[in-house]
Amino acid sequence: MSNNIERHNCIIIGSGPAGYTAAVYAARANMKPVLFTGKEPGGQLMITTDVENYPGYPDGIMGPEMMENFKKQAERFGTDIRYEMITKVDFSGPVHKIWTEGDTEIHGDTIIISTGASAKWLGLESEQKYANKGVSACAVCDGFFYRGKEVAVVGGGDTAAEEATYLAKLCPKVHMIIRRDEMRASKIMQERVMKTENIVVHWNTETEEIYGGDFVEGARVRNNKTNEVTDLPVKGFFVAIGHKPNTDIFKDWLSMDNVGYLVTKADTSKTNVEGVFASGDAQDSVYRQAVTAAGTGCMAALDAERYLVEKGII
Repeated sequence: MSNNIERHNCIIIGSGPAGYTAAVYAARANMKPVLFTGKEPGGQLMITTDVENYPGYPDGIMGPEMMENFKKQAERFGTDIRYEMITKVDFSGPVHKIWTEGDTEIHGDTIIISTGASAKWLGLESEQKYANKGVSACAVCDGFFYRGKEVAVVGGGDTAAEEATYLAKLCPKVHMIIRRDEMRASKIMQERVMKTENIVVHWNTETEEIYGGDFVEGARVRNNKTNEVTDLPVKGFFVAIGHKPNTDIFKDWLSMDNVGYLVTKADTSKTNVEGVFASGDAQDSVYRQAVTAAGTGCMAALDAERYLVEKGII
């Protein structure tokens, strides 16, 4: 190993609630973590306005402000935060190698992956225009703000069905916009949707535009069989066509499911490679909440610390 290659006890890839929580725990355990923020420092919470469901904030907090607090706490205990992307990894040996976008090679005794996941969008200009102004990719996070209002959910899978039934408890009418003439959701979720009286399913339907003033006031949809165009007077528009975990650079090394979520051993953050741990939305396809991400970040740091102790490294 040449002298100019850095080596660290703990490298954290990603900077959402999972990454920063892992950094707090790792730094307090004297693991001297180095955290690479990636291209979206703070992760999905940077595009979230009011966060009202994270414990400890009785009045809520803005997503970017919360992530700034997480970052400061990690720095306070000595985390080395670097605003760079990791573009390549090599987990073939006992020492794990990563490369930054500037092609710097760095070695780590342990790696904690917290690269998160990104919501899939329809690709409409108006969708981005009204992000956090009526357009959301998380009903559990944002549904509360639409209590008593008409809303729409796009998608035909389990996630869309879950979001629609969740919103139906809060909203007088939920429009479910489904591209095909059938749902991909499991039978039990389909039955739940059909039994919920205030969910209106629009089959063979695609969204043409979301419109409004400062906030969403409606969605224009087209039936792709009849070409009929309908305006839905919705105040909330939830896109539930799935998430993509940001795990592509690990595909040659780590076990993942068919979507790309990293597979961890039961009740741990351990991947199939010794010394490599996964946390947050990169490995959680079920809950995808800031608080659960933070919890798995804690697990990953504790697992990494135990690994370093067992190996006699710290």
